[in-house]
Amino acid sequence: MPDVPGAVNVSVYAPGLPAVDVYYETAPGNWSMAPLTDTVLGIHHCRVFGLRPGNRYGFWPRSRPLPAEPGSFQLLLDPYGCGIEAEPAQGSQIYYSVYTAGGFDWGNVRRPHTPWRDTVIYEAHVRGQTMLHPGIPEELRGTYAGMGHPVMVQYLQDLGITAVELLPVHFHADELHLQELGLANYWGYNTLGFFAPHDAYATLAAREAGAQAVQDELKGMVKSLHEAGIEVLLDVVYNHTAEGKADHPALSWRGLGDETYYRHGPDGTYVDTTGCGNTLDFSEPRIIQMALDSLRYWVQEYHVDGFRFDLAPTLCRDADGRFDPRHPFLVAVAADSVLQDVKLISEPWDVGPGGWQTGRFPQGWADWNDHFRDIVRDFWLRGQADVAAGREGGSLARLAGALAGSAELFVESGRTPLASINFITAHDGFTLSDLTMFERKHNEANGEGNRDGTGENRSYNHGIEGPTDDERINAARSLTARNLMATLTMSLGVPMLTAGDEIGRSQRGNNNAYCQDNELSWLNWDLDDAARRMLSTTRELLRLRREYLASQPYRFPADRRQSFLLWFDSEGKPMTPEQWGDPATRVVQVLIGSGDGSLNGLMVLNGTLSDVDVRLPDAPTVRSAASETDNGFEDISVPGESSGYELVFSTASDPGEHRDQVRPAGTTDLVPANSISLYRA
Repeated sequence: MPDVPGAVNVSVYAPGLPAVDVYYETAPGNWSMAPLTDTVLGIHHCRVFGLRPGNRYGFWPRSRPLPAEPGSFQLLLDPYGCGIEAEPAQGSQIYYSVYTAGGFDWGNVRRPHTPWRDTVIYEAHVRGQTMLHPGIPEELRGTYAGMGHPVMVQYLQDLGITAVELLPVHFHADELHLQELGLANYWGYNTLGFFAPHDAYATLAAREAGAQAVQDELKGMVKSLHEAGIEVLLDVVYNHTAEGKADHPALSWRGLGDETYYRHGPDGTYVDTTGCGNTLDFSEPRIIQMALDSLRYWVQEYHVDGFRFDLAPTLCRDADGRFDPRHPFLVAVAADSVLQDVKLISEPWDVGPGGWQTGRFPQGWADWNDHFRDIVRDFWLRGQADVAAGREGGSLARLAGALAGSAELFVESGRTPLASINFITAHDGFTLSDLTMFERKHNEANGEGNRDGTGENRSYNHGIEGPTDDERINAARSLTARNLMATLTMSLGVPMLTAGDEIGRSQRGNNNAYCQDNELSWLNWDLDDAARRMLSTTRELLRLRREYLASQPYRFPADRRQSFLLWFDSEGKPMTPEQWGDPATRVVQVLIGSGDGSLNGLMVLNGTLSDVDVRLPDAPTVRSAASETDNGFEDISVPGESSGYELVFSTASDPGEHRDQVRPAGTTDLVPANSISLYRA
């Protein structure tokens, strides 16, 4: 359609309506109406004169009389609206779509394009990350501008982060039950606009200037992070919308075409595989198109580097509700020239039938690896509690599989360990510190009688529930936290840290703080000695990861051009099947090498309650072990007589304490109880 001066082409997919009008505000309190006179395959459209950038607007079925004057009731939002504003009205909110013009000066800044093998993800909340940071100007705290402030960008760089994964920044609304409790949806998994940024995360100045200024502030944050070489990944929620259950008010999609936008069962009721009251119907082509258009928009307009898909199996269920790894949505994403170039991460479970699909997403995707999370927690937390109680501590073989990137989990889909997003904590569940302090959830502040949140935490309070002044217990908790962090950072795959774990953040045992927009969830930057030590430890571990795993495998099976892992017992001998299967075995040495025959490092894990003398592997044993594994490294040449190990890190000691202490191969070294030691080979 050719451009007409002063006219805007307005269109909306409303298959449930025979005719649609658009209402738009040309001046404060002054509303105009234009009928969308043309209809093609459920799309209502027409040229509209007088609708300008910054104007509010919404849709209404022509067959229904207006309940009041426009501006005093809820019009239907534009599913493609790039700006949304809200105003309080009679104890609730009225939402408006806002017409924006787009555009931004990106200068010469380009997306970092960090390879998966070098990626370290930091899951953060825009608001919570900076609300309490004393180095960020007060008016910028809790905002996009605060997240992009030089102080925060430098912190992330110094920590060793290559990508921030932001909890939802799409415009979202608070659920009705939270409004009744006087709480808010802090996490933001309740989307009201797939193309609009959440304006509450913008500065007051940007909000007062309007939707365009909000967009620009978010783009400025992305630009600042990109200048520092840090990618921006968005946590996106296409599985359901903020309209909630079928009897809740229509805000957009429900009023435009409920039968098409949402999944329904044979009896006409909603099918809910999200636990949030509704499910978008990805068996409908227009729903897939809307999601793809949204994804492309955020890549092209905001320059984001990738997405983490909340409850991703819901987007891949066919008309019968079954998960399909070749679902049209997945095929369309793979074929899209814009989306081929970004990182795609699945949360590979939902609450529907067959909801757990970790490892089954196709090539081009990485999966949040809940197997890694559970296995590592079982060894260092639940297993440690069992050993302390005189019981067996669990399988070392399972932990070895996690350290090796869960290769067996991803090989069937043709993917490598780099498809494994390794994590021990995330926004939902206990923080790293709380895993060591609490064995029960404490969610009373959420107003649901402590019924919400999982009861399966695999945690260990080390003998006392909650905070304590007992220095012995606090030291044990800190050591366990360091073991967890070391295991995460030194495993093959892609590590994801949860914001605040590096400084010992606690939520006081709340493992579902989705509605806690307060100091319970915000990062506390007033660091005590324990927090500073954890921060120093995390920085050192991420530095060592870059050194040890610079050539981690990117194909499966591995070939001689890639790194390899070799496994030894405390005597420096190759692990036997009997040792792997013995639950009493809780000591293992992992030799990390490159395909050219060089050795990068040695990691020794001691999961027992006693100090252990380990015999460091010598070069002939390395060659023998490589040959016995039949993995193609029979001809690896490792220098024999001059080989040795420099202890560079121990979770039982302060970072840097052991520098320049070299042990010849074949000699013994003491590894403290319940600790991890790292050596440079």
